[in-house]
Amino acid sequence: MEITTALVKKMIDTQFPEWSGLEVYPVAKDGHDNRTFHLGNKMAVRLPSGSDYVAQVEKEAKWLPFLAKHLSLPITNPIAIGKPSEDYPFIWSVNSYLAGETASEDNISDKCCFAKELASFLRELQSIDTTGAPEAGKQNFYRGASPEVYSHQVDEALEAHKNDLPTEKFRILWEQAISSKWEQKPRWIHGDVASGNLLVKNGSLCAVIDFGIMGIGDPACDYTMAWTFFDKQSRKCFVQDLDQATIDRARGWALWKALITCTDANEDVAQNAKHTLHEIIVEFDKNYAPSL
Repeated sequence: MEITTALVKKMIDTQFPEWSGLEVYPVAKDGHDNRTFHLGNKMAVRLPSGSDYVAQVEKEAKWLPFLAKHLSLPITNPIAIGKPSEDYPFIWSVNSYLAGETASEDNISDKCCFAKELASFLRELQSIDTTGAPEAGKQNFYRGASPEVYSHQVDEALEAHKNDLPTEKFRILWEQAISSKWEQKPRWIHGDVASGNLLVKNGSLCAVIDFGIMGIGDPACDYTMAWTFFDKQSRKCFVQDLDQATIDRARGWALWKALITCTDANEDVAQNAKHTLHEIIVEFDKNYAPSL
Protein backbone atom coordinates (compact mmCIF):
# COMPACT_ATOMS: atom_id res chain seq x y z
CA MET A 1 0.00 0.00 0.00
CA GLU A 2 1.40 3.39 -0.98
CA ILE A 3 0.93 5.97 1.75
CA THR A 4 1.68 9.39 0.29
CA THR A 5 1.87 12.92 1.62
CA ALA A 6 -1.22 13.79 -0.43
CA LEU A 7 -3.18 10.94 1.16
CA VAL A 8 -2.21 11.97 4.69
CA LYS A 9 -3.02 15.62 3.93
CA LYS A 10 -6.46 14.63 2.65
CA MET A 11 -7.24 12.59 5.77
CA ILE A 12 -6.11 15.40 8.07
CA ASP A 13 -8.23 17.93 6.16
CA THR A 14 -11.26 15.64 6.31
CA GLN A 15 -11.06 14.30 9.86
CA PHE A 16 -9.16 17.02 11.71
CA PRO A 17 -9.97 20.30 9.95
CA GLU A 18 -8.54 22.26 12.88
CA TRP A 19 -5.10 21.12 11.65
CA SER A 20 -5.75 21.51 7.93
CA GLY A 21 -3.48 24.53 7.68
CA LEU A 22 -0.43 22.64 8.90
CA GLU A 23 2.20 21.31 6.52
CA VAL A 24 2.42 17.53 6.05
CA TYR A 25 5.76 16.00 5.01
CA PRO A 26 7.58 12.66 5.55
CA VAL A 27 10.04 12.15 8.39
CA ALA A 28 13.68 11.79 7.43
CA LYS A 29 13.93 8.15 8.52
CA ASP A 30 10.83 5.98 8.39
CA GLY A 31 10.10 2.63 10.03
CA HIS A 32 8.71 -0.67 8.81
CA ASP A 33 5.49 -1.13 10.80
CA ASN A 34 4.26 2.44 10.29
CA ARG A 35 4.64 5.33 7.87
CA THR A 36 5.29 8.58 9.70
CA PHE A 37 4.78 12.19 8.62
CA HIS A 38 5.35 15.55 10.26
CA LEU A 39 2.20 17.55 10.91
CA GLY A 40 3.42 21.08 11.38
CA ASN A 41 6.37 21.27 13.77
CA LYS A 42 4.72 19.91 16.91
CA MET A 43 2.92 16.74 15.79
CA ALA A 44 3.49 13.54 13.81
CA VAL A 45 1.05 11.27 11.97
CA ARG A 46 1.62 7.50 12.11
CA LEU A 47 -0.18 5.10 9.79
CA PRO A 48 0.13 1.28 10.00
CA SER A 49 1.75 -0.09 6.85
CA GLY A 50 -0.39 -3.23 6.96
CA SER A 51 -3.16 -5.01 8.84
CA ASP A 52 -0.71 -6.78 11.18
CA TYR A 53 0.16 -3.46 12.80
CA VAL A 54 -3.29 -1.93 13.28
CA ALA A 55 -3.75 -3.18 16.85
CA GLN A 56 -0.70 -1.18 17.86
CA VAL A 57 -2.59 2.09 17.43
CA GLU A 58 -5.22 1.42 20.10
CA LYS A 59 -2.69 -0.21 22.41
CA GLU A 60 -0.43 2.83 22.31
CA ALA A 61 -3.37 5.19 22.86
CA LYS A 62 -4.40 3.23 25.96
CA TRP A 63 -1.06 2.51 27.60
CA LEU A 64 1.45 5.20 26.64
CA PRO A 65 -0.12 7.98 28.76
CA PHE A 66 0.03 5.59 31.73
CA LEU A 67 3.65 4.63 31.12
CA ALA A 68 4.72 8.23 30.52
CA LYS A 69 3.76 9.19 34.08
CA HIS A 70 6.37 6.78 35.44
CA LEU A 71 9.26 7.50 33.07
CA SER A 72 11.87 10.24 33.31
CA LEU A 73 12.39 10.44 29.53
CA PRO A 74 9.72 11.57 27.04
CA ILE A 75 8.00 8.84 25.04
CA THR A 76 5.47 8.80 22.21
CA ASN A 77 2.35 10.75 23.23
CA PRO A 78 -0.87 9.96 21.29
CA ILE A 79 -3.16 12.96 20.73
CA ALA A 80 -5.89 11.64 18.45
CA ILE A 81 -7.02 8.53 16.58
CA GLY A 82 -7.99 8.79 12.92
CA LYS A 83 -10.67 6.61 11.33
CA PRO A 84 -10.45 4.38 8.25
CA SER A 85 -11.58 5.98 5.02
CA GLU A 86 -12.20 5.06 1.41
CA ASP A 87 -8.56 5.90 0.73
CA TYR A 88 -6.96 4.19 3.73
CA PRO A 89 -8.51 1.11 5.42
CA PHE A 90 -7.04 1.29 8.97
CA ILE A 91 -7.19 3.45 12.06
CA TRP A 92 -4.19 5.74 12.50
CA SER A 93 -2.81 8.18 15.06
CA VAL A 94 -1.64 11.73 15.59
CA ASN A 95 1.10 12.10 18.21
CA SER A 96 3.14 14.86 19.77
CA TYR A 97 6.39 15.35 17.90
CA LEU A 98 9.49 14.61 19.96
CA ALA A 99 12.57 16.58 19.01
CA GLY A 100 15.90 14.83 18.63
CA GLU A 101 18.06 12.99 16.13
CA THR A 102 17.79 9.27 15.48
CA ALA A 103 20.59 7.57 17.43
CA SER A 104 23.66 6.80 15.35
CA GLU A 105 27.40 6.31 15.62
CA ASP A 106 27.86 9.97 14.72
CA ASN A 107 25.67 11.73 17.26
CA ILE A 108 26.37 9.77 20.46
CA SER A 109 29.05 11.36 22.61
CA ASP A 110 30.09 8.20 24.46
CA LYS A 111 28.74 4.74 23.68
CA CYS A 112 29.21 3.42 27.21
CA CYS A 113 27.38 6.41 28.70
CA PHE A 114 24.63 6.00 26.13
CA ALA A 115 24.37 2.28 26.97
CA LYS A 116 23.96 3.12 30.66
CA GLU A 117 21.31 5.74 29.86
CA LEU A 118 19.34 3.20 27.83
CA ALA A 119 19.73 0.51 30.50
CA SER A 120 18.45 2.99 33.10
CA PHE A 121 15.39 3.74 30.96
CA LEU A 122 14.65 0.03 30.60
CA ARG A 123 14.92 -0.49 34.37
CA GLU A 124 12.38 2.30 34.88
CA LEU A 125 10.06 0.75 32.31
CA GLN A 126 10.37 -2.69 33.89
CA SER A 127 9.49 -1.32 37.33
CA ILE A 128 6.05 -0.04 36.28
CA ASP A 129 2.94 -1.88 37.46
CA THR A 130 1.78 -4.46 34.88
CA THR A 131 -1.80 -4.96 36.08
CA GLY A 132 -4.06 -5.53 33.08
CA ALA A 133 -1.22 -4.97 30.61
CA PRO A 134 -1.09 -6.82 27.26
CA GLU A 135 0.78 -10.10 27.57
CA ALA A 136 3.38 -11.31 25.11
CA GLY A 137 1.90 -13.19 22.18
CA LYS A 138 0.74 -12.84 18.61
CA GLN A 139 -0.33 -9.24 19.25
CA ASN A 140 3.32 -8.15 19.62
CA PHE A 141 5.07 -10.86 17.60
CA TYR A 142 5.89 -12.72 20.83
CA ARG A 143 8.29 -10.13 22.22
CA GLY A 144 8.50 -10.95 25.92
CA ALA A 145 7.95 -14.67 25.34
CA SER A 146 10.77 -17.20 25.08
CA PRO A 147 12.86 -16.87 21.90
CA GLU A 148 12.09 -20.56 21.48
CA VAL A 149 8.90 -19.52 19.71
CA TYR A 150 11.09 -18.82 16.66
CA SER A 151 13.14 -22.04 16.80
CA HIS A 152 11.70 -23.24 13.51
CA GLN A 153 12.90 -20.09 11.75
CA VAL A 154 16.35 -20.44 13.30
CA ASP A 155 16.53 -24.09 12.23
CA GLU A 156 15.59 -23.17 8.68
CA ALA A 157 18.12 -20.32 8.57
CA LEU A 158 20.94 -22.44 9.95
CA GLU A 159 20.24 -25.10 7.35
CA ALA A 160 20.09 -22.52 4.55
CA HIS A 161 23.41 -20.95 5.59
CA LYS A 162 25.34 -24.06 6.59
CA ASN A 163 27.85 -23.52 3.79
CA ASP A 164 28.52 -19.81 4.34
CA LEU A 165 28.12 -19.19 8.09
CA PRO A 166 29.60 -20.84 11.23
CA THR A 167 26.25 -22.46 11.95
CA GLU A 168 27.67 -24.95 14.50
CA LYS A 169 28.66 -22.06 16.75
CA PHE A 170 25.35 -20.31 16.23
CA ARG A 171 23.56 -23.55 17.14
CA ILE A 172 25.41 -23.70 20.47
CA LEU A 173 24.40 -20.13 21.29
CA TRP A 174 20.80 -20.74 20.23
CA GLU A 175 20.53 -23.79 22.48
CA GLN A 176 21.84 -21.67 25.35
CA ALA A 177 19.26 -19.02 24.58
CA ILE A 178 16.31 -21.39 24.77
CA SER A 179 17.59 -23.47 27.69
CA SER A 180 16.38 -21.00 30.33
CA LYS A 181 13.06 -19.33 31.07
CA TRP A 182 12.11 -16.06 32.72
CA GLU A 183 10.95 -17.19 36.17
CA GLN A 184 10.07 -13.79 37.65
CA LYS A 185 6.90 -11.73 37.32
CA PRO A 186 6.25 -10.28 33.86
CA ARG A 187 7.80 -6.87 33.25
CA TRP A 188 7.01 -4.14 30.78
CA ILE A 189 8.95 -4.35 27.52
CA HIS A 190 9.29 -1.88 24.68
CA GLY A 191 9.65 -4.72 22.19
CA ASP A 192 11.68 -2.93 19.52
CA VAL A 193 14.66 -1.28 21.20
CA ALA A 194 16.71 -0.23 18.20
CA SER A 195 18.65 2.87 17.20
CA GLY A 196 15.80 4.01 14.96
CA ASN A 197 13.50 4.27 17.97
CA LEU A 198 15.92 6.18 20.19
CA LEU A 199 16.35 9.95 19.96
CA VAL A 200 19.51 11.82 20.85
CA LYS A 201 20.16 15.43 21.84
CA ASN A 202 23.59 16.81 22.74
CA GLY A 203 25.05 13.32 22.50
CA SER A 204 22.69 11.74 25.04
CA LEU A 205 19.47 9.72 24.98
CA CYS A 206 16.58 12.21 25.09
CA ALA A 207 13.45 10.26 24.10
CA VAL A 208 12.14 6.80 23.16
CA ILE A 209 9.53 6.29 20.45
CA ASP A 210 7.52 3.56 18.67
CA PHE A 211 6.06 1.35 21.39
CA GLY A 212 3.84 -0.53 18.93
CA ILE A 213 4.93 -4.02 20.01
CA MET A 214 5.12 -3.31 23.72
CA GLY A 215 3.75 -5.80 26.20
CA ILE A 216 4.73 -7.62 29.36
CA GLY A 217 6.90 -10.69 29.88
CA ASP A 218 10.58 -11.54 29.76
CA PRO A 219 12.61 -8.33 29.26
CA ALA A 220 15.47 -10.13 27.46
CA CYS A 221 14.21 -9.07 24.02
CA ASP A 222 14.86 -5.41 24.88
CA TYR A 223 18.64 -5.95 25.10
CA THR A 224 19.44 -7.01 21.53
CA MET A 225 21.26 -3.71 20.93
CA ALA A 226 24.11 -5.24 22.91
CA TRP A 227 25.04 -6.95 19.62
CA THR A 228 23.19 -4.96 16.96
CA PHE A 229 24.66 -1.59 17.91
CA PHE A 230 27.07 -1.56 20.85
CA ASP A 231 30.72 -2.62 20.78
CA LYS A 232 32.57 -4.82 23.25
CA GLN A 233 32.98 -2.21 25.99
CA SER A 234 29.60 -0.51 25.70
CA ARG A 235 27.95 -3.96 25.51
CA LYS A 236 29.29 -4.66 29.00
CA CYS A 237 27.90 -1.33 30.22
CA PHE A 238 24.49 -2.14 28.74
CA VAL A 239 24.02 -5.64 30.20
CA GLN A 240 26.03 -5.29 33.42
CA ASP A 241 22.96 -5.65 35.66
CA LEU A 242 21.59 -8.74 33.91
CA ASP A 243 22.06 -12.35 34.96
CA GLN A 244 23.80 -14.66 32.47
CA ALA A 245 20.65 -16.52 31.48
CA THR A 246 18.90 -13.27 30.51
CA ILE A 247 21.98 -12.23 28.51
CA ASP A 248 21.88 -15.59 26.71
CA ARG A 249 18.21 -15.12 25.81
CA ALA A 250 18.87 -11.55 24.68
CA ARG A 251 21.65 -12.80 22.41
CA GLY A 252 19.24 -15.40 21.12
CA TRP A 253 16.77 -12.71 20.07
CA ALA A 254 19.54 -10.82 18.28
CA LEU A 255 20.76 -14.02 16.61
CA TRP A 256 17.29 -15.00 15.40
CA LYS A 257 16.62 -11.64 13.76
CA ALA A 258 20.09 -11.46 12.18
CA LEU A 259 19.84 -14.97 10.73
CA ILE A 260 16.50 -14.32 9.06
CA THR A 261 17.49 -10.90 7.66
CA CYS A 262 21.14 -11.30 6.63
CA THR A 263 20.06 -11.74 2.99
CA ASP A 264 17.26 -9.17 3.11
CA ALA A 265 16.60 -7.20 -0.06
CA ASN A 266 17.04 -4.01 1.92
CA GLU A 267 20.81 -3.51 1.95
CA ASP A 268 20.80 -1.57 5.22
CA VAL A 269 18.87 -4.35 6.96
CA ALA A 270 21.16 -7.03 5.54
CA GLN A 271 24.32 -5.14 6.52
CA ASN A 272 23.11 -4.63 10.08
CA ALA A 273 22.30 -8.33 10.31
CA LYS A 274 25.77 -9.27 9.08
CA HIS A 275 27.31 -6.85 11.58
CA THR A 276 25.29 -8.49 14.36
CA LEU A 277 26.38 -11.98 13.35
CA HIS A 278 29.99 -10.82 13.29
CA GLU A 279 29.74 -9.35 16.80
CA ILE A 280 28.16 -12.55 18.09
CA ILE A 281 30.86 -14.74 16.57
CA VAL A 282 33.72 -12.56 17.84
CA GLU A 283 32.26 -12.80 21.32
CA PHE A 284 31.76 -16.54 20.95
CA ASP A 285 35.33 -17.18 19.81
CA LYS A 286 36.69 -15.29 22.78
CA ASN A 287 34.48 -16.95 25.40
CA TYR A 288 33.76 -20.43 24.07
CA ALA A 289 36.16 -21.53 21.33
CA PRO A 290 38.99 -22.81 23.58
CA SER A 291 36.66 -25.40 25.13
CA LEU A 292 35.30 -26.74 21.84
